[in-house]
Amino acid sequence: MTLSDFDSYRPANEGRRKKKRNRTSGNGRRRGGGDGAREMSMVDDVEFSDSYYGRSIVKPPPWDDKISAYLFLGGIAGGSAMLALGAQSAGLQALRRNTRLTALGATIGGTGFLILDLGRPERFLHMMRTFKPSSPMNMGTWILGGFGTAAGVVAAIEVDRLTGEKLPLGPLRTILHWVEKPTGASAALLGAPLASYTGALLADTAVPTWNAAKDNLSYLFVSSAAMASSGVAMITTPTAQTRPARALATIGAAADLYFAEKLTEPMHPAEAEPLQTGRAGKKLRWAKGLTIAGGIGAALFGRNRVAAIASGAALATASLLTRSGILEAGIESTKDPRHVVEPQKARLEARRAQGIVDDSITTVG
Repeated sequence: MTLSDFDSYRPANEGRRKKKRNRTSGNGRRRGGGDGAREMSMVDDVEFSDSYYGRSIVKPPPWDDKISAYLFLGGIAGGSAMLALGAQSAGLQALRRNTRLTALGATIGGTGFLILDLGRPERFLHMMRTFKPSSPMNMGTWILGGFGTAAGVVAAIEVDRLTGEKLPLGPLRTILHWVEKPTGASAALLGAPLASYTGALLADTAVPTWNAAKDNLSYLFVSSAAMASSGVAMITTPTAQTRPARALATIGAAADLYFAEKLTEPMHPAEAEPLQTGRAGKKLRWAKGLTIAGGIGAALFGRNRVAAIASGAALATASLLTRSGILEAGIESTKDPRHVVEPQKARLEARRAQGIVDDSITTVG
């Protein structure tokens, strides 16, 4: 008798089996003296892996070289604005002019790369519909907008001076010169967070390598911005006026080397591995060598025009390689589940070793 269409799948020679009820004695043992030790396992042994079929646990961010260029140019823009304020205070007109123009040019270029990555220009404007201090991306948009405005005002003043005040500004010229100092100070004030917020933005994600570097990544980006912006200033400005740039280049290079070493100290080996191997590791090793060479050149041979240009180029290239390498290492760390699971297991065991077994993270195994 067929009760269901699925009964046709049953083998012809196999009838229905009646389930026998296990009868136990009062002491919980099966009748007949058996203890169930010779029962055959109905499920094969299973070996569990770290993820489903070895697939990524964390989705890699859809970022490429356009974001690397944005990170690099944003650092140059912020560092140049801070250097321009120092040049203005010291009365170094050529250095002030070149760093202000560099800040605006880098801002325009970086914003262009950011918009290209977003795909549609209006997405950048949509970020400014809200003000959310807890979001590094939202705050970065506001910082970039405010910095770009201030950098544009002081750059317009420099262009007007270069043309002999022949720009058709009319009464606006007087207003621009009146707000020059406070606007330049505002650009310098926003320059530091512009150079550092991208480090906080990367560390705020679930990407293993970036998140593990959260204690030092922003400091590394600020150091990288200092040496990149001072390197560009050494290239574009006569050596007679580059003393502040040379000093900042030396300090920035030393700080960059320090925080590059500190970056991996708190990391699990699996989290640090993408920074030390592959294309990203090669970029970071080149960046370290160029930073050392550029820093020594700026400190000892910066008064020579050829040496200043070579040192400045080395420092700027090192900054680009640093940011590109860190971006690439983070993306690479999402591809292997081991970079996610092994640090989590290590942290879990460390908490259990401390006797922490009653929270939402650890459980009694």
